[in-house]
Amino acid sequence: MRVDLLVADVGSTTTVVSAFHGLGGEPVMAAQGLSPTTVSEGDVTAGLRRAMAALKANAGWDDLSWDEFYACSSAAGGLKMTVHGLVYDMTAKAAQEAALGAGAVVKLVTAGELTEHDREAIMKVRPNIVLLAGGVDYGDRQTAVANARRLAELPLAAPVIYAGNRAVRAEVVDALEQGGKRVLVAENVYPRIDDLNVEPTRRLIQQVFEEHIVVAPGMARIRQLVNGPVMPTPGAVMNAAMLLREIIGDVMLVDVGGATTDVHSVTEGAEEFNKLLVSPEPLAKRTVEGDLGVYINAANLVSRIGSPELEQSLGFDPAPLVERPVLVPAGERERAFVARLAKEAVEVAVARHAGRLRYLYGPAGRITVAEGKDLSRVGTIIGTGGPLTALSEGRAILEGLLSPGRGREMYPKKARVYIDRQYIAAATGVMTRRYPGAARRLLLGSMDWKG
Repeated sequence: MRVDLLVADVGSTTTVVSAFHGLGGEPVMAAQGLSPTTVSEGDVTAGLRRAMAALKANAGWDDLSWDEFYACSSAAGGLKMTVHGLVYDMTAKAAQEAALGAGAVVKLVTAGELTEHDREAIMKVRPNIVLLAGGVDYGDRQTAVANARRLAELPLAAPVIYAGNRAVRAEVVDALEQGGKRVLVAENVYPRIDDLNVEPTRRLIQQVFEEHIVVAPGMARIRQLVNGPVMPTPGAVMNAAMLLREIIGDVMLVDVGGATTDVHSVTEGAEEFNKLLVSPEPLAKRTVEGDLGVYINAANLVSRIGSPELEQSLGFDPAPLVERPVLVPAGERERAFVARLAKEAVEVAVARHAGRLRYLYGPAGRITVAEGKDLSRVGTIIGTGGPLTALSEGRAILEGLLSPGRGREMYPKKARVYIDRQYIAAATGVMTRRYPGAARRLLLGSMDWKG
């Protein structure tokens, strides 16, 4: 069987391969196959081959060929980055937002001039990319230049992206290149006070990811196999969320996985809260919670819930499942266990993603300030990732976010809830560059969008 496009999503725990037809007209997902990701076997291509075999078996095909093959990956922790800015609440935070939105895993954030301790921490991380920012345009010049010189001295092969004060761009680039570093330049992530500009840097990070693919063992071979883009999976999911926002308005997409739970929101927020913000927030925001996976981090979720409460809610002793978590639940008990963990992961991840109102007290009395991302204008919540797409409880878990009594949390006030039933949010996010129309139709179809 020959298909128009294959898209492989090589995740931390699961590899999904989806086959698509009709990209130039009426696109459909023809078949899909899943397999555990094989990082532990030393070669993720083994899991890819098994997922492709499962795809053929599910479709009843004897063979499989394709016109194009794309991929995305978050295996082995994704793309490690360190981020360095001037003031944490300004340029450092803006640079971090750009990195997270692109799908990177931010291992270290520093503010101000790099110290010897900071440089030692960078070397311990061994980042795949270093992001250097610092200063609004034509503002502070010293910090960005000093940090460039100190980074240039480090024995790192990682490319450096500079997205800081444009007034010292040439000096920064010169210092880094003299140290043998590959330098890429983006627009300033914080060009003016209270003005975030993260999208140019986000796109550049994804470009570097595609060029280097320095993740799980065997990914270089996958890069040779595909003839289209290879993206970080969270960046692909963010692309899908941004595409949806163009069609259906402000959205939040919650992706529950075996290792992490990611929350993507694309919304400007309400003016009533924006006026209270102590620092600006990006239009598109991603948070990744590395302690909230339902497989690798199952024990952590059980600890958060509490064993007595978990046993009471399930109606049986979950100890055997806690000791040996399940990747693909089979049977009512396993499904109920994973659903309860997914519920905890969603609630905690969204609570960390959403902004809050705070009360401050001073000589003039109490004032109210807002911190973090305002989700009050989000009109659509979409669930993706294995647990939410495979379990019947997925929609109810997300609907629980809309319950009243949220206090000072800036949650969606009223939203429609959908599930990415075909588990193709990441695949369509990869497709957006070359087939945006097909990606739009496929994703809305997977959601059963009625308009």
